[in-house]
Amino acid sequence: MAEKLLEIKGVSKIFRIGGMLMGKKLVAVDDVSLDIDAGKPVILSIVGESGCGKSTLCKMILRLYQPDKGSIVLLGHDYADKRSYDPKQFKLDVQPIFQNPFETFSARKTVDTYLFNTALRLKISKNRDEAEKLVDEVLRSVGMSLSVVKGKYPTQFSGGELQRVSIARALITRPKLIIADEPVAAIDASMKMNIVNLFKELKDKYNVSFIYITHDLSTAYYVSDYIATLYRGGLIEYGPAREIMDNPAHPYTELLMSAVPRVGDKWDHEVVMPDMEDKEYAITYCKFAPRCPYATDECRKKRPGMVQLNARRKVLCFHPLLKTSQES
Repeated sequence: MAEKLLEIKGVSKIFRIGGMLMGKKLVAVDDVSLDIDAGKPVILSIVGESGCGKSTLCKMILRLYQPDKGSIVLLGHDYADKRSYDPKQFKLDVQPIFQNPFETFSARKTVDTYLFNTALRLKISKNRDEAEKLVDEVLRSVGMSLSVVKGKYPTQFSGGELQRVSIARALITRPKLIIADEPVAAIDASMKMNIVNLFKELKDKYNVSFIYITHDLSTAYYVSDYIATLYRGGLIEYGPAREIMDNPAHPYTELLMSAVPRVGDKWDHEVVMPDMEDKEYAITYCKFAPRCPYATDECRKKRPGMVQLNARRKVLCFHPLLKTSQES
């Protein structure tokens, strides 16, 4: 069996909304299982509407939240196993890129300070001279340079430029996995494709896999090797990006596909869905059944299991739509 870079096994995260007595439980992530092989770097996009659980899942991978159920394993080391958890090694192996680069960097510090601190405090570089060479190298890999960045404050850069600096900072540790949570959401439409193009280039150059969290459909299709679609906290479809785009298996994915088209379009602009209701997270049968044009009595009585359509494709549905369900 091939070694896995990351294994997410039946992970759930539950939040309590309101007080202890009258409050409600919200299952933000519901029994999600995914994995990434260690052999070849890939870009896995986790997509869905706002509130579907994708950012919560991202925070669990980054150890910002603890799963309430299930486990997360990085290179064979279970997050829950304190004996094998090395905080420094984790920072070297897994790096984040967040949505708003202006919140990532303090306006009171020059941007290069963050880059040098990362290189020196994590002992990637032995001294300042080594750090300068490394910082310049990673900046050049994202289309910038130390001479352009040195001594400047965040407010002296555009959002796109500052996000490039964020990506360069993440590359300093030579990570095995980068978690990019809505990295183009706060960037001008004209710059979005430049950023996602970088992911494709850096994936092979640095042998690093990406988890790209987004609800920007067009960039997800363009950049992804695989796509995982979340709905109301649950994984409803997973597989190669091109297969899902051309031939969706889940009715919800089919609805979303019909809305795809231009870089920068988002589902909440293109797909008119009813307001999100807390009760949908607690449904014990298929969560999409109340909105599904293909729902049957079976769908309204119990929750479907994950159907393996082929070696690389799976869908959470009693009645998969696509013709490839009969293919290898």
